[in-house]
Amino acid sequence: MLTLSEISKAYGGKVLFNEATLQVNREDRIGLVGPNGAGKSTLFGIILGEESADSGKVMKERNVKFGYLPQESAPIGDETVLELATAISPEFTQLRKLILAWDSDHHVDVSHLEEIHDDAHNRFHELGGYQLDAKAKQILHGLGFKETAFEKKARELSGGWVMRAHLARLLVLEPDLLLLDEPTNHLDLEALLWFQDYLKFYAGGIIVISHDREFLNHIVSGIVEIRQGKLNRYRGDYDDFLVQREAAEVQLLAAYKSQQREIDRLQEFADRFRAKASKAAQAQSKLKQIDRMEKIEAPVNDETKIGFSFPQPQRSGQKVITLENIHQAYGPNVVYSGMDFKAERGQRIVLVGPNGAGKSTLLKILAGVLVPQQGERALGHNVKAGYYSQYRVEMLDPKRSVLEEGLDTPSRVTEQFVRTLLGSFLFRGDDVFKKVDVLSGGEKSRLALVKLLLDPPNLLLMDEPTTHLDMASIDALVFALSQYEGTLIFISHDVYFIRALGNLVVHVNAGKLTHYAGDYQYYLDKTKASSARAALTSGGTGAGAAPVKAAAAPRPQVDRKEQKRLEALQRQARSGERKAAQQKVHELEKEIQKLEARQKELTAELESPGTYEKPGRAGQLNRELADLQHRLEVLTPEWEAAESKLATTA
Repeated sequence: MLTLSEISKAYGGKVLFNEATLQVNREDRIGLVGPNGAGKSTLFGIILGEESADSGKVMKERNVKFGYLPQESAPIGDETVLELATAISPEFTQLRKLILAWDSDHHVDVSHLEEIHDDAHNRFHELGGYQLDAKAKQILHGLGFKETAFEKKARELSGGWVMRAHLARLLVLEPDLLLLDEPTNHLDLEALLWFQDYLKFYAGGIIVISHDREFLNHIVSGIVEIRQGKLNRYRGDYDDFLVQREAAEVQLLAAYKSQQREIDRLQEFADRFRAKASKAAQAQSKLKQIDRMEKIEAPVNDETKIGFSFPQPQRSGQKVITLENIHQAYGPNVVYSGMDFKAERGQRIVLVGPNGAGKSTLLKILAGVLVPQQGERALGHNVKAGYYSQYRVEMLDPKRSVLEEGLDTPSRVTEQFVRTLLGSFLFRGDDVFKKVDVLSGGEKSRLALVKLLLDPPNLLLMDEPTTHLDMASIDALVFALSQYEGTLIFISHDVYFIRALGNLVVHVNAGKLTHYAGDYQYYLDKTKASSARAALTSGGTGAGAAPVKAAAAPRPQVDRKEQKRLEALQRQARSGERKAAQQKVHELEKEIQKLEARQKELTAELESPGTYEKPGRAGQLNRELADLQHRLEVLTPEWEAAESKLATTA
């Protein structure tokens, strides 16, 4: 499908690729890794023809569709979210607008225009028609969009949500090869888990740049590492790659040392005997032998790692922060009503829950950035809170330089100390004089961390701290926070980061907080969810949950007659709930049975030799089978949840 042959590319004397080669076949799932600046995004540009290689060839199969999601920004016009998600081609977009406009105009009644209208409808249906609308809505919903957002203008949304809409467009388009540059950066945990599951059954090929190792472990079957100008390929997921690379490095180092010993031996012989007439020919032969050797390059660890020790904050009291009777709403949308929360010294709490549940709002209230409409926030003895915002621009002045931002701290620190800390976060040499507004997303993330470290709090509140960080930086941050003696409350979509740090989980959903007295795996086990995503979207009240206690409302006094009437109403309500639950279970079982029957039909047809005599039929069947399997993956946990609900109404 795609071949890169002896590609070379250099910028300003820095060689990114030196005769690099790569073969990508249909349905390959490749994770593209390498340190920042290695050339990952540049390689995508070369594949797409947006950048030219200095030498070498890029060969693509005819009629192969490529789909590309950039890391930071993508074009946007005046379209709605749904229009953007269905913009699979200029022709389809134009036909969709024409037909919708036509259908909304009841005054047009001209025969020749009707004929044009019919032709447009026919072509629209050939391209997928209204089925694509349904598919786009399903994907948008999976990526966290509410139905009310479908008809909103995309330009009214934040950059992260625009990128989600562009990601939805690519999944609707279903290109033969997906090129994804950090696709999880703008996703919360719920949307990431949905996306991860969706890609498992994607029919085409995938090349993905990602610093999320759990994500790579779930979706890729091979890793391509950019290292020293070459594209080195490994089989398996990211964890497999680490093992294989370490073994390869050990072998390479051994081979290099062995060759160096041989070169030293030959050189020593030549140096010793080249002046002797009787041995001169032999000495010259040894030198030629050295020249003829294919030299093994010394293995170099070119991964720049952030090295630092997190300054320890002052010790706080046992009770760190308390929220009582918090009420917060945005217009008619009530986020919290009577919510309580508390954290104690040394706890590392991860907030999880579905998109829009109020996790970031809770973190902002804890940080004091958002003053609740009602209720109290109380800090414990000697508590100093530090807030690492999901939106780094809120923390940084775009007109300042990196160094000026670092020096803007209440702590008494020297410029040398600031520059040393900036250097450990990869701001070296003249990089410290860069203006903030020209920094990349990753650079802004690192600078925001520097500012936090220069004035270390003993209550650290972090919203998506790993976004835009490379793996070496994430590892360093995990190491530092594992040594941190203060209290940590955070939100993250990086499961590796969550598993490494969280020792308590708080599930946030529909204004309710449920505490789990254990780590992320404990939380998954106790919710007994069919999947990690189901655990996020469930009510969070599985066995082992310790819900936050709210003040009980006083019970009104009622007489016996009124009490019987209320009990009868409750029985009727339970009966109605049971009937509704039974109906839901029946509908889901019926649909699952229908899908499973079709699954058998497709499998049987794929096993038939006659299928492969019809051009394109096997591909069509595989796509349908992949869609069907994905639908079953979605319906099965829904059925299990409905069954569970039915059992509670018995």
